[in-house]
Amino acid sequence: MILFIIMQDRKKTDLKTSSSALTHIICGLIILVAVIATGTAGYMVIEKWCFLDALYMTIITITTVGFKEVGKVSDTGRIFTLVLIFMGMGIIGYTLGTSAQVMIEFQLRNLFGRRKLGHKIKKLKDHYIICGYDRIGRVIVDELLYKKIPMVVIDKDPDVERDLSDLNVPYIIDDATMEDVLIKAGIIRAKGLVSAVSTDADNLFITMTARGLKPDIFILARAREEQSYNKFIRGGANRVVLPYLIGGQKMAHIITKPIVSEFLELTVHGKEIELGIEELGVSEKSQLHGKTLATSGIRQKLNVMIVAIMKQNGSMLFNPPPDALITAGDVLIALGQKNDLNALKVILSGK
Repeated sequence: MILFIIMQDRKKTDLKTSSSALTHIICGLIILVAVIATGTAGYMVIEKWCFLDALYMTIITITTVGFKEVGKVSDTGRIFTLVLIFMGMGIIGYTLGTSAQVMIEFQLRNLFGRRKLGHKIKKLKDHYIICGYDRIGRVIVDELLYKKIPMVVIDKDPDVERDLSDLNVPYIIDDATMEDVLIKAGIIRAKGLVSAVSTDADNLFITMTARGLKPDIFILARAREEQSYNKFIRGGANRVVLPYLIGGQKMAHIITKPIVSEFLELTVHGKEIELGIEELGVSEKSQLHGKTLATSGIRQKLNVMIVAIMKQNGSMLFNPPPDALITAGDVLIALGQKNDLNALKVILSGK
């Protein structure tokens, strides 16, 4: 909350600064137009010149270019010209100075912003690299933000920079298929990578590059075509998601099992309700290590239901019995209130 308030105050300050500078520039331009109008009218009245001659004389006077006068100037006209020169030089200098100041401030802000962003990315550890910020990428980022999971977004489109800045998400505007870009995103320190760019070819190339840079990283890849699935697996992806296939299956489930689908949607994606389902790892330091479900007190003390247990060898124990043993390295699939799930997470971590 404090960070959000600070970011909001910073945005308001930047907006006020930009608005103030723009106001000064507009005011300078308005005054400049007024000076030109005054000079033109003055020459027309004093020297009886036509509009074009008067306008021409006004412009060459306030810009001090030194061209020849359009006609003989009277003493009154000379005094008027002197006044016009000082007025014009002052307002032009003011307007140009303000414009230059805004441009320099903008460049410096961008420079310091990029440096700050680079330092922020270098400090990240056990984060996720999200390659692609289209419709699917936006959903992924939104979910990770909600779960407070650190991440870096890579996208080639400069238009996404503003959205990611507003979300306070570290980003790199570049090509995710490039090896040096993934290194810049901290792939050596990253926990996982999600490749969700628009084409299967780019996703496959990102997958292979990431696997080569860090052999033990978890890679989730997006595929558009079903025949690409095996290619991604051979290329190094741990999991492959086909959005169209999943979308079709979900629509079919809503038709055939509407209540089950609604329940799963609420527990997995519902942010408004307190009920949730989580996967929680068991640490060697946990006091529940070596205990059974019956003696752990999870159901009695925390009112959390253990739906399944994934053992270290990858086997899945669904609806585990009371005598099921909890050991370090297991992953518990738990269903319950979010506060209770958070409490169980702390107990299982041993902190």
